[in-house]
Amino acid sequence: MQSDGREAHRPHPDHPPPRPPHSGGAYPIGGGGRKTLLIALAIAALLLAFLTLAQAATPAPTNRYIALDEGRDHTCTLHITGRIHCWGNGHADLLKAPEGRYVAISAGDWHNCAIRQNDNGITCWSRDSNAADGAFVDVAVGWHFACAVRESDNAIECWGDDEYDQSNPSPGRYLAVSAGTRHSCALSAASTSCWGKRDDQPLEEIAPPTAGVEGDTTPTPAPTTTYTAVSAGGSHTCALRSTGTIDCWGSDTYNQVGNAPSSGTFTAISAGANHACALNSAGAVSCWGRNNHGQAPTTSRTGPYTAVSAGEDHTCGLLSTGASDCWGRSDNNRLQAQTGTFAALDAGAAHTCGRRASGAVVCWGDNGLGRTMVTAGTYTAVSAGGSFSCGITNTGAIACWGRNNYDQTTVPAGAYTAVSAGQNHACAIKSDGTIACWGNSGQGRAPATRSP
Repeated sequence: MQSDGREAHRPHPDHPPPRPPHSGGAYPIGGGGRKTLLIALAIAALLLAFLTLAQAATPAPTNRYIALDEGRDHTCTLHITGRIHCWGNGHADLLKAPEGRYVAISAGDWHNCAIRQNDNGITCWSRDSNAADGAFVDVAVGWHFACAVRESDNAIECWGDDEYDQSNPSPGRYLAVSAGTRHSCALSAASTSCWGKRDDQPLEEIAPPTAGVEGDTTPTPAPTTTYTAVSAGGSHTCALRSTGTIDCWGSDTYNQVGNAPSSGTFTAISAGANHACALNSAGAVSCWGRNNHGQAPTTSRTGPYTAVSAGEDHTCGLLSTGASDCWGRSDNNRLQAQTGTFAALDAGAAHTCGRRASGAVVCWGDNGLGRTMVTAGTYTAVSAGGSFSCGITNTGAIACWGRNNYDQTTVPAGAYTAVSAGQNHACAIKSDGTIACWGNSGQGRAPATRSP
């Protein structure tokens, strides 16, 4: 017996040992040669099993990500180890991230690009795998084209489709670049430059509208300045400048962009489905956009308020007394007066949830599918979604209630620090900094927590 307990192999007396190599350089497969081959294969299988077990015993790295970018129907993240992970609606190897370590990632419509860690070069994959040569500090992928900031001189270099001059960058030294469908913009130390086209108009011929026009669906470009808060609505976005003024961009179908206040000092902002509201420094709330149910009244509500939340067709504000005050669409008890005071409010599609200072949560409005039937507990945060809501309990666990047709109320176990409920899915940040999503996973919008 060998030291490991296995019986040592001895040649069978009826079979001579393998012959030395013949002139052709290989053993003939026959007699002792066949047995030698079988033994070699067995040893190889044992080695493979050993290596597999050794690999399985290696602890997986912590699931922390340092960057994330969303493409058309997919998402890519950059792990703290430099590895890339992609998920969602994949096509043409879009989700098959390359091996290696990377420092930046950009997901486009039909391809992705990343900056390598070892040489700051660029690797692209899927339908457009070509990339510029050299070292770069930033990269952005658009529709069949990409742009990057060169490391040597901070100039922009673009490649790919140039039908709309989207690959013909403005000269200069830049810090970062962002690519859209048919245009790109780059940020310098003093200004922003854009090139390409939007619809059929060159970017340099487009001026942001000074007032919205009912029915105008032309999106307004995002402004360039510094901000303290941002809120994304149904098809528009509004942000609060560091000066306290407001900028909005996106769809202006209901004047939710063009009618934003042009003066005043504001401290908070919330964008709803087709309207937006902001809280000024005096505690009054101003709203604009679609007002078919009175959700965006033309005169300010004086309050005074300490917070505001815009839903689909209604809006709620938190008065300085801690009482709730809602206006807009009134069916299904959306505007129902609540007794007691609240520390926070969140307006969903057709219901609202409020968290009291004690940690109790109360929801009101449309109770179809149980969306206002709060799971008992003490909460530190609450978020109202489409037909369901979620809250973080004082233990760090998440409880959800309401519609569950996509398992949007079936929450992964764990301790969480933040949660946000969407139409039919939700995402939350775990205490270790990772993200978990659940619910409707169509097009990868709610992937489970991923391990590298």
